[in-house]
Amino acid sequence: MMASQVISTPPRSWSGKLRRSLPYIGMSLLGLTVLLLFLAPLGYMTLTSFKTLNQIRDANSQFLPASPINFTYEGKEYPLLEVPTEDGVRELALVKPGREASEYVDPQAPEAGLFTVPGRWRTFTPVYAFNPTTDNFPTSWNQINLGRLFRNTIFIAVAGTVGTLLSSIVVAYGFARFRVPGIGVLFIILISTIILPRQVTLIPTYIFFRAIGWGGTWLPLIVPHFFANAYNVFLLRQYFRAIPRDLDEAATLDGATPWQVLLHVILPQSYPAIVAVGLFHFFYAWNDFFEPLVYLQGREELYTISIGMTQFNNIFTTQPGLAMAASMMAIALPMVMFFLAQRVFVQGIVITGVEK
Repeated sequence: MMASQVISTPPRSWSGKLRRSLPYIGMSLLGLTVLLLFLAPLGYMTLTSFKTLNQIRDANSQFLPASPINFTYEGKEYPLLEVPTEDGVRELALVKPGREASEYVDPQAPEAGLFTVPGRWRTFTPVYAFNPTTDNFPTSWNQINLGRLFRNTIFIAVAGTVGTLLSSIVVAYGFARFRVPGIGVLFIILISTIILPRQVTLIPTYIFFRAIGWGGTWLPLIVPHFFANAYNVFLLRQYFRAIPRDLDEAATLDGATPWQVLLHVILPQSYPAIVAVGLFHFFYAWNDFFEPLVYLQGREELYTISIGMTQFNNIFTTQPGLAMAASMMAIALPMVMFFLAQRVFVQGIVITGVEK
């Protein structure tokens, strides 16, 4: 009787697995490092906005909002220090500081009275407790009338976004779908305006708007966006061109007009691009500082949030907690909008047919 042979597979080498995983580990660490670098200013702003002025100015300022702990002994408050003793490091209240030795009291047993511990008390670490404050937010809100700045900026940003989408969609649709002689040259001329510096067009446009009586109003910040933007037209045109023309032809055979093709065929397939362009313009209008500063001079009631924040930071330079709290509130709306709409940026084009 022959013994059956058992063929065993040698175990896979852990070194081989590790070698194959090294590129992924390296890329993950690199991505994490870049992420932390980008989030560091935001983290600093968030933590500082919850700190009091004394917490920020403290020589031993903590990373988190924290205040030194005091202990009340015989009607007076004394700071708690981490004091090294024969029994280990203890939290003791400094009552009578000295050069080489100081007198302390144990908060756990104050009835024991004072006792002396050798060592320079200045070298000991104070005891801190987590103590955030929210006073910076209402204070900064009221100091610069942040509610009015929000209303002004939201109106300008929303109106400009509507104008940008309406005009850019129509122009991009024309460049993407209509075969007109010379349309390629017109598109090149339009795109070439992207390279024009703002300083080149600022003075002529400012003189023009002042001449027609638009100075000191929101109109120069809103109306020009109803005449399309080369960058947005380019993005939408490229997106429209990726949509199969078969859908247009099918809709045309069913009797659809060019406007109906745009509304019922192109736009439903271009939702991600339209949302992206809308968000790009909204963020641009929200952060724009230069144009509101030029056109709204002397009209403080019309100021946007970027101008208000600049004035606030200049006034409260010595109070970073207030400045950071105001900045946190200023970026809250754009951040919420971005996180709510981020899934649109990865949404693919789903072609389900033509709606009549």
